[in-house]
Amino acid sequence: MKTILVPLGNSEKAINTLQYAIDFATVSSAKLYVVQVFGSAKSTGHLKNIDAILEKDTKDELAHILSQVDSKNIIIKSIVVKGSILDVISRAAQELKIDLIISSANLSTADSSIYLGEIVGGIVKKTELPMLIIPKGYAFKPINTILLGVRSGLIKKEGVLEPLKDIVALFKSKVNLLHVITPYNSIEDNSLHKDFENIADIIFNSENATVYQGILEHLIKVSPDMMCVIRNKRGFLIRLLEKNKIKKIDFESRVPLLVLKGNL
Repeated sequence: MKTILVPLGNSEKAINTLQYAIDFATVSSAKLYVVQVFGSAKSTGHLKNIDAILEKDTKDELAHILSQVDSKNIIIKSIVVKGSILDVISRAAQELKIDLIISSANLSTADSSIYLGEIVGGIVKKTELPMLIIPKGYAFKPINTILLGVRSGLIKKEGVLEPLKDIVALFKSKVNLLHVITPYNSIEDNSLHKDFENIADIIFNSENATVYQGILEHLIKVSPDMMCVIRNKRGFLIRLLEKNKIKKIDFESRVPLLVLKGNL
């Protein structure tokens, strides 16, 4: 994980998320790209240079964020651009060879009932990069224990687990794999691919209505430093993200959540 992209929202959340990304990068020796996107506005009256004003305001905000973190000699490249965050991430993935996105769970809305806001939810749904989603106010600490929750034990896409393997190698993490048998499972889903068996230090099985319910039952037992799920076509994340956001009553992680990109 040598190249990390950090989309930034409002200053308070952005400072914490960027500091987490910097601290993470000190372990992986990664280069960081931080991106702030500003929207376009129609010029009216004397405000014919409104885009230039918005760009300057965005650059000033980014400068403020960068001044509030300890860079720890990590290389940080700034991107300020007009347009869609999804378009920017798509271009960056190709041009900068991004390995990982680190983002706050909620970049914009102040609604405390929301876990994943619409912007981050859209990124989860529409990009093919792995994402590490950081809870509000969460401070970096070594990732010693990981709880990987899966419904289907199948792996149809090559390299799905590679980002998780990289994190395990970086932190010498222990992986607790929870295979949740739900009413949606087929007979094939209930088998476990050898790649899951190879990465797991401990394997649990449970029967629950959803993966999240199974995770909740094992959180206290495992006490993980990070949770990991795989975004699949029939997975619970995609069902929850029908409106590009997730409420805390439906799903929430109070530790960093790694979202791997499976089959869609």
